[in-house]
Amino acid sequence: MSLTTAPTAAEAELAVQARQAQAASDGYWAGVFKRVRRDPVTIVCAVILLLMLAAMVFAPLIAPHDPYQGSMIRRLRPIGTPNHPLGTDELGRDILTRLLYGGRLSWFMGITPVALAFAIGTFFGVLAGYAGGKLNMVIMRVTDVFYAFPSVLLAVAISGALGAGIENAILALTLVFIPPIIRVAESVTQGVRNLDFVDAARASGAGAFTVVRVHVLGNVLGPIFVYATSLISVCMIIASGLSFLGLGTKPPEPEWGLMLNTLRTAIYVQPWVAVLPGVCIFMTSICFNLLSDGLRQAMDVKG
Repeated sequence: MSLTTAPTAAEAELAVQARQAQAASDGYWAGVFKRVRRDPVTIVCAVILLLMLAAMVFAPLIAPHDPYQGSMIRRLRPIGTPNHPLGTDELGRDILTRLLYGGRLSWFMGITPVALAFAIGTFFGVLAGYAGGKLNMVIMRVTDVFYAFPSVLLAVAISGALGAGIENAILALTLVFIPPIIRVAESVTQGVRNLDFVDAARASGAGAFTVVRVHVLGNVLGPIFVYATSLISVCMIIASGLSFLGLGTKPPEPEWGLMLNTLRTAIYVQPWVAVLPGVCIFMTSICFNLLSDGLRQAMDVKG
């Protein structure tokens, strides 16, 4: 005798709704991908970022020189110098090599704090948005305290208190970007928690953790991720600023902000060489911004 029982009408109805929701979700993301492919600006920015990432990953194979080896007889050579296509810095080190290796640190200091803030901010934002009540008030009031300070000033203050170094700079930047992600996560969660499919999941007996994990996160992670992507460019600029001020990367490590600091004395001797790290920071930041805008427009169903 079989021990299985036939599903009730309510269970069958919930199963049908779940399949329909999954199909709608698959169709939505297929539409997002299709709209992204039709946006040439987003595609070009993504290709540029991928090429830059590949160049930095394979820097040991591409770079023509050691990033730390200098020569005072070759210092401040102009762009186009034989064996130094982008010239040399104030200590005779190859600029192209240091840009390739410096991009690793700049990208690391731009992406890592945002990734950490994304994980922490999403957790507290979704918790505040779904739970509501006093817990929401506590989390959001603490978040508002951080908004009393400009992000750049707050990052400089925290880094100055902790001391110079990559780890302290990443910690400072993470603390700076957690509050805006919490606010976005709380806002989108507030808009999702009372929708019909969430109410149906609660009515079927699903616990709060299951409802959040299965039904809420799938609808809020996309907008939060797109917003976090837009913060990478800001984080990279602030991280470069910390290195420029001596609160981030320490010499002789190659990093774009630190390179700007050390090359500023050569601005009247070799201006084109001195501005190359700034050009890299600008290109990376604008590409991340445009990529984020393209993803946001693609995720807008009305578009």
